[in-house]
Amino acid sequence: MGYNSSSTMKINPGEAAPEKASDAALDHETRNRETIKTVYKALREGNTEKLGKVMRAELEWWYHGPPHCQHMMKALTGESTHKAFKFRPRRIRAVGDRVMVEGWEGAGEYWVHVWRLKHGIIAQLREYFNTLITVVLRVSEDGDEARLWQSTPRVRVRIRGSLPDLVLSV
Repeated sequence: MGYNSSSTMKINPGEAAPEKASDAALDHETRNRETIKTVYKALREGNTEKLGKVMRAELEWWYHGPPHCQHMMKALTGESTHKAFKFRPRRIRAVGDRVMVEGWEGAGEYWVHVWRLKHGIIAQLREYFNTLITVVLRVSEDGDEARLWQSTPRVRVRIRGSLPDLVLSV
């Protein structure tokens, strides 16, 4: 299809913000989920300093979708302003070291981000635009899988036309 691309990008790195005493009680997935919520808040505010504190210096990035819709890459690299495309997460789910985020605007803008964190710092982003996603965990060498997450069914109603449906195995 010609929609797939991947790259490594550099952003200004920083140190992870020190944990507060109350943060120590939060479990791993909750901390990861909160870190990702911080990303979307920082994007809304145009706060690149905050982004640098939660991302690796070299973020591994994968993209699937129309070439002109690489909005997160443009936002993270400073190619576009925080006002160019508004990411409004509608659903966030953390599973292990991954956080899946889904959002949509109107009848033609559906996106899914699958973030991977290592030691509380974002190391990888898989961005899907106008693509339905099912995330599965491979649980045996025989190919048995457990579904961890799936695009919300109501997206099919919101989007006119058909969308590719991919499976991401983690």
